[in-house]
Amino acid sequence: MAELDTSGGGGKKGGKVRSKKSSTKVDLTAMVDLAFLLITFFMLTTTLNKPIAMDIAKPDKDEKSEQRLELRASQTMTILLGKNNKVAWYMGEAGKSAPEVQDFTQIRKSILDNKQKVQAASGKSIVMVIKPTSGATYKNFVDIMDELAITGIKSAPAIDDENITDAEKAFMKSQNLL
Repeated sequence: MAELDTSGGGGKKGGKVRSKKSSTKVDLTAMVDLAFLLITFFMLTTTLNKPIAMDIAKPDKDEKSEQRLELRASQTMTILLGKNNKVAWYMGEAGKSAPEVQDFTQIRKSILDNKQKVQAASGKSIVMVIKPTSGATYKNFVDIMDELAITGIKSAPAIDDENITDAEKAFMKSQNLL
């Protein structure tokens, strides 16, 4: 006759019965596929910002041609870029108008004021001439182009770094901007 084991050991001496834990494996292939599908979807449906470039007009370098673009003095604002983040500007012809020296923080108001004066007087838009001097930095040039874009100057500014007059140079030197 067989004896019954009432100790609960399952035939083992004094031990508890332990069940073997089966290892659980999760297949992540489907989740990885879904993640790549979502990434691909959003990459293809997203629109990227395109850089906006501003038009710049520079005089021709034709040495033989004596043709120069004639601008109305009443519509022309010339900005001279100097060192130490300073600008000098004047309306009209060089040497006939006294330039005014300002910081870049003040030039926006001057551009807007002159734009309104030209619009009220002639009904036409203002013409901007930018003259970077040897004391100006590339940052100054970019800053003034940004100011023109902010103030809504529609026509392309004329950039003339080669035809700075003697009167303009003398003024810039007297103000310690060159």
